[in-house]
Amino acid sequence: MGGVEDSITEGGLVRPMFRLAWPIVVIQLLQVTYNIADTFWLGRLSADAVGAISLAFPLIFLLISIAGGFTTAGSILVAQYTGADSEGSAGTVAGQILSFVSLLAVMLGAVGYVATEPMLAALPSQGQTAAQVVPLAADYMEVFFLGLPFLFGFFVFSSLMRGYGDTRTPMRVMVVSVALNVVLDPLLIFGVGPVPALGIGSELVPAMGIEGAALATIISRGVASLLGFYVLFVSRFGPNVRPSDLRPDLGHIRKIVRIGVPSTLEQSMSALAMITLTALVVQFAPPVVSAYGLGNRLASLVFLPAMGLGRATNTMVGQNLGANNADRAERAAWIAAKVGAGVMFAVAVVAALFPEPIVSVFMATGTDAAAQTVEHGAEYLRIRSVEFTFMAILQVMLGAYRGAGNTKTAMGFSIVALWLGRVPTVYGLAFVAGWGPTGIWVGMALGNVLGAIAAALWFTRGTWKETVIEEEQESPIPKTADVSDASGTSDEK
Repeated sequence: MGGVEDSITEGGLVRPMFRLAWPIVVIQLLQVTYNIADTFWLGRLSADAVGAISLAFPLIFLLISIAGGFTTAGSILVAQYTGADSEGSAGTVAGQILSFVSLLAVMLGAVGYVATEPMLAALPSQGQTAAQVVPLAADYMEVFFLGLPFLFGFFVFSSLMRGYGDTRTPMRVMVVSVALNVVLDPLLIFGVGPVPALGIGSELVPAMGIEGAALATIISRGVASLLGFYVLFVSRFGPNVRPSDLRPDLGHIRKIVRIGVPSTLEQSMSALAMITLTALVVQFAPPVVSAYGLGNRLASLVFLPAMGLGRATNTMVGQNLGANNADRAERAAWIAAKVGAGVMFAVAVVAALFPEPIVSVFMATGTDAAAQTVEHGAEYLRIRSVEFTFMAILQVMLGAYRGAGNTKTAMGFSIVALWLGRVPTVYGLAFVAGWGPTGIWVGMALGNVLGAIAAALWFTRGTWKETVIEEEQESPIPKTADVSDASGTSDEK
């Protein structure tokens, strides 16, 4: 495992990138499993419940994104310090991120709980949607925001370990968390009835409906956070974090804020774009709203290979720039883009040929609303399959920019994809041109096509090939001859 061919910064590129990427894909798959489990069981509760989480998710993501950008900063800094063989600095940055983001999560959870009803009230909605879907979305969001701090622990842990080069340990933790969620979802949504054989005549677990789905996610994510903290502080995998590293240090916090703010703005702009699109979608009938939410969750599933390669590129570029090897970082990005484009093209063919069977799996049958939801969802998936190849290229390019610490550039191209390519196109096609729901699906696809082309062209200029740690080190740290893939050596740490 310690040979040159297995190193992130030495030897061949394909094997270390694959070792980084496949656990990330599994983590993302498990992440989507959370959403799929909620959609699956809530789809059997009612179509309105599916529509409710369609409304709730963009608003939740808006607040999550505020702190999420700083976890990106942690991943970038840990990657570059690890590539520069500066273990102590990597551990210090990791500790600072943990304490800083934890405080933000508590604050954002409180704000989100108080602001749930005003945020939902700000969304224009059709009378039927407002009466049936919005109250359910409020129930889901209030429970979710109360547990927000429990979610962020795993986000931070996973991001720090990815920067270090160990993506397998977070994957193992995520498996435990998802398994717990899958078990809790039906129990908390539908409840558990009496068990006469045991002499129990009352309900063991009350049916909580949509609130049960939120609670199941909080409990399972809380367990993942506790396991993550155990890994960092007790088992000593990953960056060497000490309790003293949790004490706020203004110098490190300024560095984290400088790198993290553009990522925070990027994610916030993405969330605002999602909210804007949701505000447009809710002007249609509930089946369209439900199809939009269902389609988004399916899209997040098929985008997994692209997301995995994008995050692996983040680590590859970060560690290689930290090791003063910019040419290798560039080669890694182009290899990831080519592989991702090929894989996503194959996924697009399947989605375009079999959209109805795929969508039907997640909806109960027998009602007109469910049939209409499947019809709209199948059209959504078929149209958006056109963008899948471009999505892979965009995610890899953004990952490369972030790995270099060039978070402002990544933010710029995300804004291009969403606010120049997607939002105005959706509005123009769906409302001005009168295409209705079809215009929404087409407009969403065009955004990533435009963003991918722009990001790839700009990448060829090479202006991103600088680290964010060199100028802040008192003396340059020499590049070591053997920087092993951390995912293969973490067990020995």
